[in-house]
Amino acid sequence: MSAELAQLLQNSIERDLPCLLSVSESVAGEKIGAAWSRKEELGHLIDSASNNHLRFVRAALEAEFHGPPYDQNGSVTIHGYQELSWAGLVEFWKQYNNFLRQFILRIPEAKLQTPCQVGSGARVTLHFLIQDYIVHMQHHLDHILRRAVVTQYPQNTPK
Repeated sequence: MSAELAQLLQNSIERDLPCLLSVSESVAGEKIGAAWSRKEELGHLIDSASNNHLRFVRAALEAEFHGPPYDQNGSVTIHGYQELSWAGLVEFWKQYNNFLRQFILRIPEAKLQTPCQVGSGARVTLHFLIQDYIVHMQHHLDHILRRAVVTQYPQNTPK
């Protein structure tokens, strides 16, 4: 199962990296109303990678994981993603997700059943957290790339 999850992540990186790289700096920085720009939305995915990375590691090493959610809007603002280069953000997203993919491959199969709870959310397994991370990422990538069909992401799952 670790290999399957890692492959899902790899597929997303390979499919979406060329599309992300085709977005221009000016388009990536466009803001429409109060919504995040593409830069900020990709930055949110970097924040998600960072937060989930620590969750995955703790769940792989401990008997169970319980940790806090994070302030998504505050994280995007404090990191200043809007002022960073698009190419740099895309490269960092790619590198971080390749790093996570390698880590996921190293998680023992039995540890994928580790109970996890983010904030006051439902108890789930590490397998679910990883799968949820990938679906959440795909939802945002579909939106960033303005695809006709955006992967649906449940609103009551860990962030």
